[in-house]
Amino acid sequence: MSIYISKPGLMCCAGSSLEELWASVIKGNQNGIKRVKTGTNEEFFAARIDDEKLKPSSARYDMRIMRIEEAALNQISEDIETVKAKFGTDRIGVCIGSCDNGTEFSIAGHKKYFEEEQFPKDYDIEIQGADYVATFISEKYGLKGPCTTFSTACSSSAGATIKAAELLQADLVDAVIVGGIDIASDTVLIGFNSLEAVSSEITNPFSKNRHGITLGEAGVFYILTRDDIFNTKVQLLGWGESADAYHMTSPDPSGAGAEKAIRRALESANLSPKDVDYVNMHGTGTKFNDSMESKAIDAVFGDYKVPVSTTKAETGHTLGAAAALELAICYSAVNNVGLPKQIWDGVQDPELPVINIVDKASDKQAKICLSNSFAFGGANACLVIGVR
Repeated sequence: MSIYISKPGLMCCAGSSLEELWASVIKGNQNGIKRVKTGTNEEFFAARIDDEKLKPSSARYDMRIMRIEEAALNQISEDIETVKAKFGTDRIGVCIGSCDNGTEFSIAGHKKYFEEEQFPKDYDIEIQGADYVATFISEKYGLKGPCTTFSTACSSSAGATIKAAELLQADLVDAVIVGGIDIASDTVLIGFNSLEAVSSEITNPFSKNRHGITLGEAGVFYILTRDDIFNTKVQLLGWGESADAYHMTSPDPSGAGAEKAIRRALESANLSPKDVDYVNMHGTGTKFNDSMESKAIDAVFGDYKVPVSTTKAETGHTLGAAAALELAICYSAVNNVGLPKQIWDGVQDPELPVINIVDKASDKQAKICLSNSFAFGGANACLVIGVR
């Protein structure tokens, strides 16, 4: 059964549309990554969306995450209305990846409570539920199909995409609105810094001199259908998951879990490693992720030095939205000439296998792309998309 992907709508620091994002990752544009100061007066590089680009949302609880979500959703509203007219509201599902759980309202609400012993009048415990980012989509468009949120850290929206495909395979729905949404809140920045995972400079993935991640935020949404009703020709060809459960926050240093997910994705797509034209790596810039991911790529692809890059040096690590954002980049790769460019200092880490990093302009067009997402707890998920 074929599963087609509609053109994504998105909002992130590297672009307010798919076209703007593609231009940024082809040129290596890092202009959206800036120093920010948290409420604790700590400063970090972060890939936050400029406030002036965000308008109040129509959500019952208007907050930053909902403003980003609606800005991205509005770009695909016409496509959503098309599937509503074709299939009916009962046959359209929603699968969204996110890890935020309403931190913006929660922190403000609890601050007022501790100061005045009462919550703000508009505070409601519902905003701390993981489901609200998906529920909002069902409410906004009047949908009645399955509605789910996935929170598996950095692989959340990959898991959402896989579940959407399984819903289509099971004939429980005819279309699914899929994607991811997360924000680079103070809670996120301070929390990751407590793990000593945040880089003091813009992330420098796979380099000997790498020091950690640069956090970011994004909202990305697309529609999966069994028929190519939007005439995109781009398909979700396969997927693979594994759970190595090596450590709560650290990946298995051998790369075995990541390798298993990649191999399962290729098997699912009925492809060999040499069929893949480009790999968008998880590539966070941390010591352990980059080490194990390069080992996994080397184990799967061997002497075939498939072109690879990580785009987190342009977009930041957008957590639960990362897989959806990187699927959107792969979607552009199969529709355009050129490969996403990795920004790093070019200093190869001698402890890592040599991989074929795209760090210069390329005139290649990828027809088959693999996108890797490796999360806390060993929640690994890989997606294969392309045209065939």
